[in-house]
Amino acid sequence: MKSTGAVVVGALAFSASAVVAPAACATETGVVIQKLSVNGGKPIVLGTSQSESFTLSVTASDDSGISKDLAFLGIDREVGDDYWSYHGTPTCTAVNATTSTCKLTFKLDSGWGVPRNTLAGKWDVTVQLQSKDGDFYNNGGTDKHPVLRRGTLSVNAGPEPVTKGKPITVTGKLARANWDRRVYAGYTDQPVKLQFRKAGTSTYTTLKTVYSNSTGNLSTTVTAAADGYWRWSFAGTSTTSSANATGDYVDVR
Repeated sequence: MKSTGAVVVGALAFSASAVVAPAACATETGVVIQKLSVNGGKPIVLGTSQSESFTLSVTASDDSGISKDLAFLGIDREVGDDYWSYHGTPTCTAVNATTSTCKLTFKLDSGWGVPRNTLAGKWDVTVQLQSKDGDFYNNGGTDKHPVLRRGTLSVNAGPEPVTKGKPITVTGKLARANWDRRVYAGYTDQPVKLQFRKAGTSTYTTLKTVYSNSTGNLSTTVTAAADGYWRWSFAGTSTTSSANATGDYVDVR
């Protein structure tokens, strides 16, 4: 069964049939895209709370100026039978007589905010604009931007306090958002770095890499050498965001 969804700015409604921007219909246009920004250049990372927000922004120019008519911004992806789209009509503000910046902020609906797991990865970004003298621009969704499942990490180091030279056991769990079930579930068989920051310093140093087990759990043993903070650090994947655990302080005596 095909799964389709659309979040439309304004109504913020889920639709059983996704709305798609009109296809590009002109190869020559006077509209020039000066800057396209999706979420400030950072990956769009979605968890399970559906309270996320992100902004699409485009600055464009034409010798006649940019019209508000037919303006459209959206980001979408289709994988097999699954399709999802965030799209709508942006607010266009003139910078000067020839240039305008058009912005659209998406605030996810609490009921239908996140897509399916299969759709994590690079999404198509569609920009459609028209100049005041009728020049039409549509990039056909050729620009790409990552939309990722949120990764999380926990850590616990002990015993606390510990005698210098004695073993410290550092445990934790790597999990990520399961969009289908709207829960966080263990992320298995992933490389996670164990890092240490000595008390009084500001930089973490990687000591070893440990792979998460079949439930996402992490565990390793190190030797107590100095007071400081222990954490796990995950670099992320093509479908899941990076994550750092909050450092757990261990007093070494």
